[in-house]
Amino acid sequence: MKTRFLPFLLLMLTASLLFTVSSCKKDASDNDTIVSKTVDKFDYRIVHEWNDLFLEVERYAEGYRPCPTANALGYLELASYEACLDGMPGYSSLAHLYQGLNIPATDVGKEYYWPAVVNASQHYLMSRLFVEVASEKFEKIKALNDKNEKIFLTETSQETFFRSKNHGEAVAAAVWEWMKADAATFDGYRNPFKENVWRDRINEPGAWVPTVPGPGEGMFPYWGKGRTLAIKNDLRICKNYKDYVGEYSEAAGSGLYVQALEVMAQNTPSLSYQTEWVGEFWSDDLLGLTFSPPSRWLAIADQVYKNENANLEEAIVANAKVGVALHDAAIGAWNSKYFYNLERPETYIKRIIDPSWEPNLDNPLTGDLGISPSFPAYPSGHATFGAAAAEALASVFGYSYGMTDNCHKNRAEFSGYPRSFSSLYEMALENAWSRVPLGVHYRMDAEEGVRYGTEIGRAVNRLPWKK
Repeated sequence: MKTRFLPFLLLMLTASLLFTVSSCKKDASDNDTIVSKTVDKFDYRIVHEWNDLFLEVERYAEGYRPCPTANALGYLELASYEACLDGMPGYSSLAHLYQGLNIPATDVGKEYYWPAVVNASQHYLMSRLFVEVASEKFEKIKALNDKNEKIFLTETSQETFFRSKNHGEAVAAAVWEWMKADAATFDGYRNPFKENVWRDRINEPGAWVPTVPGPGEGMFPYWGKGRTLAIKNDLRICKNYKDYVGEYSEAAGSGLYVQALEVMAQNTPSLSYQTEWVGEFWSDDLLGLTFSPPSRWLAIADQVYKNENANLEEAIVANAKVGVALHDAAIGAWNSKYFYNLERPETYIKRIIDPSWEPNLDNPLTGDLGISPSFPAYPSGHATFGAAAAEALASVFGYSYGMTDNCHKNRAEFSGYPRSFSSLYEMALENAWSRVPLGVHYRMDAEEGVRYGTEIGRAVNRLPWKK
């Protein structure tokens, strides 16, 4: 009798012990006092996925290029950064720098699954930033979110997942409300042509006028009034173009005349393959053909994360720095463009040197030939965006970081072969110069864009990112 009872007693004891362990595990999950893994313990992939989708959606988003795109990237990436700070112990919030921005706190001692935080923040903002894109593109925003949520629910507890999702959304909502408070730039894609005063300035020497083909108005003349995230008022405007060429002049041999001749020399009917390739490789001008000039640097950052197998912290910080740099580059460059209001090379050359001359920027989708972007020349937006973003990205991955850029690999309308560079700054220089052989900028536009953009990038890097 005793012999038969002993196995039964042992069985009951084992079951009781298993129940106790199971209960303890459940309690730990319910109370969730487990310390979270820090953000750097995850990989870059969630950032990469949302970057890729941004590049795809923005490519077809009418009215966004280039200023609203840069604006969107600033807020999108700042939100992800702020939402994940409790998992990045070496980094500090920037919210105290911005009046009216109040970032919701995390629950002290609770676990967060940081990829789910990023996913929720990106989904919340992108689904509001791109409400007017084609439905098949807009639906991809929800599809990516839903796919990731299913995965995350298998990787962490339900409670941790929903806590993480709610936090990401709460931070994004706070950033969205703050973004809306900037009346100068919010929803700018809806009317890129408001506040045009080019007709009032038409009698100024060298004043910008619309070119053909084009919309017949200047795009984003009001953008310089927008809120900045890093630069102070003294950096809202670049150097005067007269520092490069002296007073505006149409005389042969004058500084501007010589620069116009250089544009013509670079932009001939028989461009060398290399010259033409450089111009096309960096153009990124045309809706539906490729992403826009600011987004090009998000695409470059994406490649860096993959090349370096970056961790999530590195990707979040780099995205935030690049986003803020692009945001402020748009404010500064467009404020400067409409302050100096200098005509494009096309206008100057046709009026003074050769009425038959045409730029080398064509649109293979519409058949339009000889395009000049519809805003003043100085400084180059391309150059300002590129230098600001390169400076910001280099602060994370190094100033001697070299890479091969595959942004346009397999494009059919020109040679989409990759190009290799010894540093991000070298990329910024070539990006800037590429506008001269296209015939849409003077040398000084490119040079000042690089100098000015680098200053903007350095202002971004000086923000108190680290504790």
